[in-house]
Amino acid sequence: MDVLTDPARRFLAATAPEHTETQAEMADLADEWGFPIIGPEAGAVLRLLARLTDADRAFEFGSGFGYSATWFLRGGAGHVVCTEFDADEAERGVSFAAEGGYADRVTFEVGDAMETVDRYDGPFDVVLIDHQKERYADAYRAVLPKVRSGGVVVADNIARGPIDFGDLVAHFEAGEPLPDAAVDAQTRGVGEYVGTVRSDDAVETAVLPVGSGISVSTVVR
Repeated sequence: MDVLTDPARRFLAATAPEHTETQAEMADLADEWGFPIIGPEAGAVLRLLARLTDADRAFEFGSGFGYSATWFLRGGAGHVVCTEFDADEAERGVSFAAEGGYADRVTFEVGDAMETVDRYDGPFDVVLIDHQKERYADAYRAVLPKVRSGGVVVADNIARGPIDFGDLVAHFEAGEPLPDAAVDAQTRGVGEYVGTVRSDDAVETAVLPVGSGISVSTVVR
């Protein structure tokens, strides 16, 4: 199911920021590997959020080779903690950081993002959740106490990706049940995440139809 009309999608693509040289190399590698990245449309939002929050520290659940982190950095983030289970992807991210001249502003942690976040104290200014969809809500609950008031938590693949968007629409529009985890854990996970942030008085949330759809939650407690 397409979230945007073709003209709207083309308009967003045409008006998105240009890639830096390093980001262009990352995008080329993503095409070569068939690796999903957030793209410049959603990246522009990450850049804007880092700028608006005057971000010093950022944390990512699932970073691949660090493409999304570069958008936080372009928004002025002082340092980004990147987490990646695949050591080869993380190693490529370290290489990109060295080539791009921002190696001192990123840390790549190899392993389970949920275990990694436990080892870090807050506060964080901006957070990106973009790992296993069935663990989104758990990631949110783990990191929220470490996000400062006024900070932001973003989740990717809210409307497109390894999910059934039609099931999500039916759930939130008509109250249809989410798919059983044994049938479609990723769609269920995204649905549970959106339901969690929408019902949490600690944040205010909006879903934006850019990229693969992102949920943006501002901490107001």
